[in-house]
Amino acid sequence: MVVLVPIFLLTDYLRYKPVLVLQSLSYLSAWLLLIFGTDVLAMQFMEFFYGITMAARVAYSSYIFSLISPARYQRMASYSRSSVLMGVFTSSVLGQICVTVGKVPFATLNSISLGFMAFGLVLALFLKRPRRSLFFNRPREPVCNGASPSELDQMNPGKAKPPEGKAKWSLLAVCRDSTLVRMLMELGAIVRVPQLRLWSLWWVLNFTGYYLIIYYVHILWSEVNPTTDSSKVYNGGVDAASTLLGAITSFAAGFAKIRWALWSELVIGSVTVLQAGLVLLMYTTSNIWVCYVSLVLFRGFHQFLVPIATFQIASSLTKELCALVFGVNTFLATILKTIVTVVVADKRGLGLPVRSQFRVYFGYFTVLAVAYFSGAVYTAMRHCRQSRLQSIPLANELRSPTEMAEKRPSSEDDGITGVRD
Repeated sequence: MVVLVPIFLLTDYLRYKPVLVLQSLSYLSAWLLLIFGTDVLAMQFMEFFYGITMAARVAYSSYIFSLISPARYQRMASYSRSSVLMGVFTSSVLGQICVTVGKVPFATLNSISLGFMAFGLVLALFLKRPRRSLFFNRPREPVCNGASPSELDQMNPGKAKPPEGKAKWSLLAVCRDSTLVRMLMELGAIVRVPQLRLWSLWWVLNFTGYYLIIYYVHILWSEVNPTTDSSKVYNGGVDAASTLLGAITSFAAGFAKIRWALWSELVIGSVTVLQAGLVLLMYTTSNIWVCYVSLVLFRGFHQFLVPIATFQIASSLTKELCALVFGVNTFLATILKTIVTVVVADKRGLGLPVRSQFRVYFGYFTVLAVAYFSGAVYTAMRHCRQSRLQSIPLANELRSPTEMAEKRPSSEDDGITGVRD
């Protein structure tokens, strides 16, 4: 949570590739400490480097969207998410085979993981580095091939430039801070757009619940099926099955043809209520295989909506704002996840046992489902009323970004300059 904002700003200033290399180096450092560390302090440093690694994931999303046109966002969001999940699937399968068939100790698995991470670092060194980034490294003039200037400059034409008599430090501050200030002002306008608000809230709230389940489900499994024989522990196989299902659903989401602007709340609510039911099943059953299947389905449902949320957010914004919105959403989700962890699981809070924790998480997903279904009812009623009162197409607030693509700009759209028409 602490390093996310500095990493995000550094990502844009250094134009992505150095931060992606930093991510690989921090991941290597975390695994080296995990393998060779012998005390609690070493594990705390390991968690610190792991935090840098997780924070630098924002660089990956920003990098992808900086290289492609908005028309390809939905497919790219689907492909990138599927590739990540296929990586997890491959590692889970290899790990399960090593443990069950080869009787390989867990320490050896960590060494194998370290080797793959080193290979990932080599690949990161060969990534293409963009000539420009979204905030700091923007061209001042059109380039020779006819490309237009920064979209942010187009959003705010005619901005007065700072007086030349300013001191050097003041001029530098204006050059560096004015862009961020303008971005934050744009965020205030974005909050008023229903679709962006909905999917951003989903990103913050549902990712919080998702990671809480993922982090603590292994402890629940240890209570449901206590065993010291690692060859009879199938956690790797379950991770493989769940990520494979997630990869399939993520890939399928890239081809989904649904009027998301109208049906988003209903789809999100339906998926969330199914997840709530699966969480309920996890902590009430005494059968470990029921727990396994529940997690597979839980992760599959979540991964289906991730590329859709990514596309809905990215396609609605200018490229300058994409990375900022993803970064802010991740930052808020991390804060909420930290608060829930401290209150529910940490000994300084309630310190609940794992089954009681999952009971709280079930209530969390239930509340979210009720809220989403309430929003779906409100949207349906508003749409019906709109249809009765006039025969024109859906109101702008009920249109998805793709539906608005061919709509001419109007005076009503001028108030939100960071949103694509």
